[in-house]
Amino acid sequence: MDIKKIINSVLYPHIALMIVLLPVAAVFLIYSMVFMGTDSIISIVSYVVAFYTLTVWCLKIPFLISFFKTFRAENKYALRWRSDPRLRVNVSLYGTLIYNTAYAVFQLGLGFWHKTFWFFSLAAYYILLAIMRFFLVRHTRKHAPGEDMMRELKKYRTCGIVFLIMNLALALMIFFMVYWNRTFHHHEITTIAMAAYTFTSLTFAIINIFRYRKYNSPVFSASKAISLASACVSLITLESTMLTTFGAATVTLSMRRIMLAATGGAISVFIIAMAITMIVTGTKKLKSLKEHLNGE
Repeated sequence: MDIKKIINSVLYPHIALMIVLLPVAAVFLIYSMVFMGTDSIISIVSYVVAFYTLTVWCLKIPFLISFFKTFRAENKYALRWRSDPRLRVNVSLYGTLIYNTAYAVFQLGLGFWHKTFWFFSLAAYYILLAIMRFFLVRHTRKHAPGEDMMRELKKYRTCGIVFLIMNLALALMIFFMVYWNRTFHHHEITTIAMAAYTFTSLTFAIINIFRYRKYNSPVFSASKAISLASACVSLITLESTMLTTFGAATVTLSMRRIMLAATGGAISVFIIAMAITMIVTGTKKLKSLKEHLNGE
């Protein structure tokens, strides 16, 4: 019996087995944490499986880093993705457009079913996001960045105007949360996952705001401003969920209202400031561009 070969097979299993282990270990661990006690046999087995899965993936990290470096440097699709910001923006806009539209229709249906303005305000917010993204994707699909600067600036300014309208729907959502104590309640694990997703989205939205400025494309900047506004608004939902899920026994109703009002007000002011900046900047650049064209 070759002990070294056995140990190598255990520590470095086939990649197919490692991929299967990920969802199995995650589901098994979550099930044991939620439904089983810490001293049960099932829980102990789930911890061992999770530990083993984490270990073999950590041992595979050097290989994965090397693989992805080679893939990025040699694969034609990866090279195109890295070198074509228009493609990245289009994929992002199409994906979020589909999500916004589906979620808006869902909230609109809930509004008609429950006959409450809470769901109608959520639907209005996501409909406006979808309209802005559709508005931009029509341009990026036909034109390269900077190809038609006049039209890009007009779309950039229009998005700023829509942001102001969207802020009305946001104010209505905040009112329902604060005055009517309209909150969300999820399981602790779901809430933690929401927090991870929200802060990841916010981080990437902030990074992309600065990353895409170098392309000098108002449409690109507008698309990233939409992502930033969407991530900021998600913070309100996350805060409401966390206060309900983790602070139900310790946070009073008045304190929850103060916290939600403060966060919601700050985000609302931020979106208004961003909208005004987009309108003013777009108007000034349009005027300057028209004067330059007339001068020629």
